[in-house]
Amino acid sequence: MHEIRPIARIHTDFPSKFGIPRQSGLVKELKAMIVMEPEYRDPEAFRGIEGFSHIWLIWQFSQALRCKWSPTVRPPRLGGNRRMGVFATRSPFRPNSIGLSAVRMEKADLRHPKFGPVLYVGGADLMDGTPIFDIKPYIPYADSYPKARGGFSEEGPARGLRVEIPEALLNQLPEEKREALKRVLAEDPRPSYQRDPDRIYGFRFAGYEIRFQVAEERLTVLSVELDTKERT
Repeated sequence: MHEIRPIARIHTDFPSKFGIPRQSGLVKELKAMIVMEPEYRDPEAFRGIEGFSHIWLIWQFSQALRCKWSPTVRPPRLGGNRRMGVFATRSPFRPNSIGLSAVRMEKADLRHPKFGPVLYVGGADLMDGTPIFDIKPYIPYADSYPKARGGFSEEGPARGLRVEIPEALLNQLPEEKREALKRVLAEDPRPSYQRDPDRIYGFRFAGYEIRFQVAEERLTVLSVELDTKERT
């Protein structure tokens, strides 16, 4: 057996799984930084990467590791009520916990004073600290199939929620994080099987704890507080 080791780790605004967009590219405003492991910090390994607008990340579902696998899973897209074959889904619960994401290249800093080559990307759907196994360029003529069929995901994401954030709460966030948070919330981060209008949900984002409720396609943010877990 061949051992696969992480070549990098990505740093995002999500220290836990809840709230992360279900696919890459859905929230383009999300920013992330990819830091290489020490043995892969040779700038020569990135020669030419600035010519690509997008890259593929091959990574590990590090919070979904299991000793056993199931041939069927319950995709959130189907409400968690129907089982589909694991290889017909993008479920994290796979025989090998490997994920694939296409992200937008914002900037390649090949001479970072502390970390050597660093890639800044947009639209990532990964948790902070996720190990990256490989980075490959996205090639439009080969990687894009506009007429491809989408199976049970054909229709794309459902219409987004209407997000309401009181101005006093919104102003507690750094300005550069506000639009990203709105887009994350509009994608409806709740589990597909939870639709209780009285339930209060919370998740950690960019150093803050965000709490909200959803009723009749309207999401209302109730509080924005500094994340004490982050500080400890």
